[in-house]
Amino acid sequence: MKEIRVISICVFRHDDSILVFHGFDSVKGTPFYRPLGGAVEFGETTREAIEREIREELGLEADDLKLLGTLENIFLYEGEPGHEIVFVYDGRFKDDSVYRMESLTVCEDNGVTMKATWRNLDSFDDYHRLVPEELMSLLRDNG
Repeated sequence: MKEIRVISICVFRHDDSILVFHGFDSVKGTPFYRPLGGAVEFGETTREAIEREIREELGLEADDLKLLGTLENIFLYEGEPGHEIVFVYDGRFKDDSVYRMESLTVCEDNGVTMKATWRNLDSFDDYHRLVPEELMSLLRDNG
């Protein structure tokens, strides 16, 4: 039985760019980009989930977290249906040196590492997709 996942993601901004990790859907044959974050664990708030995920994935502390909105994300990834309730936060890193880094290494719980990079908001399009799909509208509405 499929389940609805509850996740929290955080939009870290630097000038006209946001920090995203790069993924690829081999079925669609297209890349996608998503802000960092992950599943909300039982007994924690969505805010606590962001703080924990950033600490676990990057070894960094998030600060000034502000809830921008909530999105319902129904999608196909690698040909499989997915359904998420996404709490979207805006935040900053406590360590300002992060904003001078070209990329950061993200370490997942399962040992997989990914690269997160600063990507200009104007660089996203139908091929280079920012996900969840409604995220760009939410960011425009919140400056």
